[in-house]
Amino acid sequence: MNLNQYPYPSRRNVVTGKRGAVATSQPQAALAGMEMLLAGGNAVDAALAMAMALTVLEPTSNGIGSDAFALVHDGQKLHGLSANGLSPAGLDFATFAAGGAVPTRGWLPVTVPGAPDAWRELHQKFGKLPFERLFEPAIRYAEEGFAVTPETGRNWRRIEAVYGPLQDACFQPFKAVFMPGGKAPRPGEIWRSPRHAETLRELARTHTESFYRGKLADRIADFAAATGGYLTRADLAAYRSEWVEPLSVRYRGLEVHQIPPPGQGIAALMALKILEGFELSRYPRDSVEGFHLQLEAMKLAFAEVQKYVGDPRYMAVSAADLLNPDYLAQRRSLIGEQALPVQAGAPQGGTVYLCAADGELQVSFIQSNYMGFGAGIVVDGTGISLQNRGAGFVLEEGHVNQYAPAKKPFHTIIPGFLTREGKPLGPFGVMGGHMQPQGHLQVVVNLEDYHMNPQAALDAPRWQWTRGLRVELEPAVPLHVVQGLRERGHEVVLQSEWASFGRGQMILKPAGAFLAATEPRADGMALAW
Repeated sequence: MNLNQYPYPSRRNVVTGKRGAVATSQPQAALAGMEMLLAGGNAVDAALAMAMALTVLEPTSNGIGSDAFALVHDGQKLHGLSANGLSPAGLDFATFAAGGAVPTRGWLPVTVPGAPDAWRELHQKFGKLPFERLFEPAIRYAEEGFAVTPETGRNWRRIEAVYGPLQDACFQPFKAVFMPGGKAPRPGEIWRSPRHAETLRELARTHTESFYRGKLADRIADFAAATGGYLTRADLAAYRSEWVEPLSVRYRGLEVHQIPPPGQGIAALMALKILEGFELSRYPRDSVEGFHLQLEAMKLAFAEVQKYVGDPRYMAVSAADLLNPDYLAQRRSLIGEQALPVQAGAPQGGTVYLCAADGELQVSFIQSNYMGFGAGIVVDGTGISLQNRGAGFVLEEGHVNQYAPAKKPFHTIIPGFLTREGKPLGPFGVMGGHMQPQGHLQVVVNLEDYHMNPQAALDAPRWQWTRGLRVELEPAVPLHVVQGLRERGHEVVLQSEWASFGRGQMILKPAGAFLAATEPRADGMALAW
């Protein structure tokens, strides 16, 4: 039987609960989070258990060598954590750019991973259960194996053509771990990663210190040195996650919060503030006018963000400048009846998003290897799959995001959070490269302008601007909207690949109950109690 064939429409309902909730893209990971809540842990414990489990359960999108970002509301204040690393200090521009294009595989795009340190930081500040306890579900899945879920299996199979032909020594451990017998595991097959389990035990025992200044750091640096890599012990030892002040804007009755640069969350905030100048609710949700205005606002925001945003230490234009109301009003004035030919790139993505909430804490957390499996490098004997975040740099001379040693690249992954009148409403996110701020905007519009419940807000048919005038729409978008957008100058393509439109989760608490949702574009599950 084909686990990826579903010829008839299906429906998911909002999951409701009184005491807490979890939601993520893998059912077993959601169970790991709920296991922590039932054991007396809090939402941060649940979120971290899910994040750790996802490095095993969804390696197509993240791993121990990922970056991560988080927003945590403690009932009084929203806290932001950035856990994204620098490029290697010893990798110069000439070497990085030697191929004439931004590298995407191998050692060149590997930056220092931040996820393990993020786990430690979040637990140290908010955690309730012993740190080692949070690793137990992930270790169990890695050691005993798990049945590969349909969507993850579909994405996994794609790596055969990408990584299979790679013959360099640095790629061989990756292929041994993720392509046993020369092929990716299929949906429903059991996959194990015993070395991954050993590494998780070491991280638990040392509170992740080993990854940056211990045995695991030595193994990473030694494997890099032996296979042409650039990460060193000094690069790893210098790493620290950073607590940051979230960026926030008011969109009608909601306050929307994002992590500041070098992430692209500011694009969602800019687009929402541009869009706020239009009375969107005058038009039906599935209307040409509504889609057109959202698309134009998003394009204008993207053009500015991809021009001015990068490592904050290099930015000449501040986040406050980009969110200046007068500036955004000027951008809004450019929107007319016809599509604007705005230019910007379209980064790819491979990311997991999760959220958790209890009576005190609400957590929005995102973790990513970037382009699917990332760099295609697994540190030999460890199960540590490394991200390729350096692929987010550009080579353009003088650009804020031009590659340089010991620099953070432009980052795509963005956790979101909503408040109303200053009080926490809940975490939300839509993973997927260039789609993420576009998904955030559409979810917020669905919630606030069209008063949808969380599940409907995630289910609703999506649009995606990719470049120039090109717009991709899901097939469920009504035909009159498709035709109307074409008449306005948009180059519309109906895209049947649902994964390209992101995969979202959400937990809101508008009154007494938690409302949890996970969308049908992933294998996800929402649980509440």
